[in-house]
Amino acid sequence: MERREVHKDLPAPLFVVFNRASGRGDRDEVGPAVEAACAAAGRPCELFPVDKPGRLAETAGRAVQRARETAGIVVAAGGDGTINGVTQAVLGSGCRFGVLPRGTFNYFARTHGIPVDLEGALQVLLTEDAVAVQVGLVNGRVFLVNASLGLYPQLLEEREAWKQQFGRSRLVALGAGIRTLMRGHRSLRLTIEQGGQARQVRTATLFVGNNALQMEQVGLPESQAIDAGCLAGVMLKPVGRWTLLALLARGAFGQLGEADQVQNFAFRRLTVTARSFGARRIKVATDGEVLRMSMPLRFEVSAHPLMLIRPAGLAQERREAQAAAAASAEAGA
Repeated sequence: MERREVHKDLPAPLFVVFNRASGRGDRDEVGPAVEAACAAAGRPCELFPVDKPGRLAETAGRAVQRARETAGIVVAAGGDGTINGVTQAVLGSGCRFGVLPRGTFNYFARTHGIPVDLEGALQVLLTEDAVAVQVGLVNGRVFLVNASLGLYPQLLEEREAWKQQFGRSRLVALGAGIRTLMRGHRSLRLTIEQGGQARQVRTATLFVGNNALQMEQVGLPESQAIDAGCLAGVMLKPVGRWTLLALLARGAFGQLGEADQVQNFAFRRLTVTARSFGARRIKVATDGEVLRMSMPLRFEVSAHPLMLIRPAGLAQERREAQAAAAASAEAGA
């Protein structure tokens, strides 16, 4: 849910953390573009480049400190992984937050109506107000788009290997996904506790979504639950590799919610224990980054919203996705 916050003390300085390794190979474009746009708008700015992924948290922390000292705005320029890392430092700090999307998919920016072109995103950053947007947490770790365990982290690791070899594109990501599905996978045996009730499940993957646009594009109704302040849980029943490929195709055509093999549900808090892993650590993907976490896993909506600089109202891409879903439902009726 959104809550608009108007600041009458603008212009505020911008503290821009940008990942020079992100997305489109535009290593030297972000800094000059930000400086030129801020100079034209009479806005002070300070750049915080990140040359190594291991320095992102430290650099974002310094940007947050400077923003708190000056009532400034912290800005993340990069893909969803970079935006996630900067959000981890911003959340709970009281700082406003801006995004200059530079990744491959840019789901976080797109679901909030922030243009994926640099000029358009800078225009939003320099002219719009802050809106409270929802943040998901898994064991205290931020996720803005999704978090998952099981097959999905495996898909992401394979995709990253393909990107290193063939470059970053959606076609490369699709090819990597198909190869991973064809290689087979192991089902997870999980105990899921929600609302004081526990149930045991067996699934290829547990996917927790916090991005309404992504849910709408694959045809899952939980986009509405995300808008209402919940997270979206998605599980696949144990199936073979050909069925998984069919589900991938359904998702590409926005029909995943119609598949009998898919279980989806909404929640605000969820605890997950893997019976086959005991107390061991397990791979978890958060916004495209894979790391190991100790069980149990606790998924929840953060008590602190992110004050995001974004256009007011529903994003155009989301309106189009909803219109397409409505047209499809009417045609099938």
